[in-house]
Amino acid sequence: MIDTYKIGTITKTHGISGELSMNFTDDVWDRADADYVFLEVDGIQVPFFLEGWRFRSDSVALLKFQDIDTSEDASEYVGVDVYFPHSLTPERGEDEEYTWRSFTGWKVVDCALGEIGEIEYVEDSTSNTIFCVDDKLIPATEDFIEGIDPKERVIYMKLPEGLLDL
Repeated sequence: MIDTYKIGTITKTHGISGELSMNFTDDVWDRADADYVFLEVDGIQVPFFLEGWRFRSDSVALLKFQDIDTSEDASEYVGVDVYFPHSLTPERGEDEEYTWRSFTGWKVVDCALGEIGEIEYVEDSTSNTIFCVDDKLIPATEDFIEGIDPKERVIYMKLPEGLLDL
């Protein structure tokens, strides 16, 4: 099984040629050299090869997959989650800065509680950025970060007592 993490969701069809609109939570597929992404179809992650794509906004991209050539064919995938393989995620250079979204797919480990879970997506549409980890909402703030391990894709945090109980 290929190790993947969620990068977005197909929200609607676009036009008549089979393009799909994807709300993305991580734009890794733009930074990585990947010809495919995985769509979760009937509970199984299936590779779909990209014929092309373009940004529509800072959180929406239009994707065109091979062999999906009509809006009727594309409509079958509306509401489907999109995943990216960890193995194709590019390494960051030492001088490269991280954005909050770049932590999508990373594990969160609290110094006192241990492993909390994996960051499924980052909500940054409001003034307070939030890591969405399983069913928990964790404020993404440098005040809580104790360290990161880019090789293992782990972010170490020291969360205030009781925060996860809210």
